Amino acid sequence: MKKPNILVFLTDDHGQWASSAYGNQEIHSPVMQWMADTGACFTRATSPNPVCSPARASFWTGRIASHHGVHDWLKEPDETHPHPAISGQENLASHLKTAGYQTAMIGKWHAGDYVRAMPGFDLWFTSLMGTNATFKEQAYIENGERLRFFGHQEQFLTDRAIRYLREDRDPGAPFMMFVGYSNTHTPHQQEGAPLTHHYRKSDFRDIPRETYQGEHGHARVAPFDLEEADRLESLAGYYAAVECIDQQMLRIVSELENQEILEDTLILYTSDHGHMNGHHGLHTKTNSTLPNNFLEETIRIPLLIRGPGIPQQEGPVSQQVDHCDTFATILDAAGVSVEEVTSRVTSPGASYLPLLRKEDSPWKTIQFCEHGPNRMACDGRYKYIQRRSDLSQVKGEDELYDLEADPRETQNVIGHEAYADRIHLLKEAMETYFTAYEHPDHSGYNPAALEVFHNGQSAWEVLPGDTDHRQN
Repeated sequence: MKKPNILVFLTDDHGQWASSAYGNQEIHSPVMQWMADTGACFTRATSPNPVCSPARASFWTGRIASHHGVHDWLKEPDETHPHPAISGQENLASHLKTAGYQTAMIGKWHAGDYVRAMPGFDLWFTSLMGTNATFKEQAYIENGERLRFFGHQEQFLTDRAIRYLREDRDPGAPFMMFVGYSNTHTPHQQEGAPLTHHYRKSDFRDIPRETYQGEHGHARVAPFDLEEADRLESLAGYYAAVECIDQQMLRIVSELENQEILEDTLILYTSDHGHMNGHHGLHTKTNSTLPNNFLEETIRIPLLIRGPGIPQQEGPVSQQVDHCDTFATILDAAGVSVEEVTSRVTSPGASYLPLLRKEDSPWKTIQFCEHGPNRMACDGRYKYIQRRSDLSQVKGEDELYDLEADPRETQNVIGHEAYADRIHLLKEAMETYFTAYEHPDHSGYNPAALEVFHNGQSAWEVLPGDTDHRQN
């Protein structure tokens, strides 16, 4: 059987709610919509750690943060503050390379040292952060050579992806190309003027107008209570960023079509984690509050997949999946033994290809998530959050939310006797899961693992009133 080409788009801070594929009434995202209509759209896809670096490390290794050891966003390494990140760990590209794939990394990496290519990559074209700057000089690394560009990052990333498809790959072998845009990362003020102008006329009716009351911990940043003109400008920029990404995806998909390999290519779109743009009165993600939150808009990610071997689904796919499962799914699509790899690297990931093909295979009923000394278990209705305040300067109590009765997660019912059995079940499941898949040296419950330098001021090290350091 012919192996499919694999094209992965993994973007930055793109909340699941922010595209037409997930019901947004104003964002124009035809490629994402096409993927949902002709393939599969997962409504309960979750980031295993809702921060850029640990989420990306899980995508590449198939491991949870408490195994790969990246617990917060990473400053690029230097001689003073090195972090091993995932160097030395097996990654998805190396598995695919062994399976006969050509591999290309284009765009944001942010899972450790971006200068030196990780094993398994034929093309390494990446930057410090993949920042979304307008007509500013930006430095990129291509296989060890530093290059400089002026202009919008998404345009020259797409140019490089198209050049790879036209000039660099061997048509006789399958390829895996990863493209990482960062447009949806703050600040949302740098898209093309026509797009932003278009969205200034929106009424943003899909975003609830809410005020943060501190119900999830101490407010870590100013609530999203901008002056109305500034609020609308920020939202217009975010909406424009999503459409801008979609436009660039169209250029690459069109190139596949022109080369007559579109139907030979599995295409996957996802994000590292979610994003809040006034939801709950907050901005950005998990580190928008102290202690950090696991709100639905923070943890939910878009996940769209279509191509060979992916039947068009009759409707949205509701099973809970995460980046570790996507790791396993890509291996499966490439003909790599999922069980052999996941058992060797201690990954909880499972391929969701059998699920999409309606094969009789069981699927998990509880999804887990973590950030530093904080962990989450959700069975679809009840979300339990366990906090190790003894490992953090930021104190917070455990939480339980009934998402059916309280979808906006405003009432912590952890102390209600009626939920005691459910809490016990989720606690036990959490302990079993992390015991099975964490590495003792890298566990988020190991103080030494949290003390390894990440960025100088990780979320569990910050006290209320400290300088805001929202990052990647």
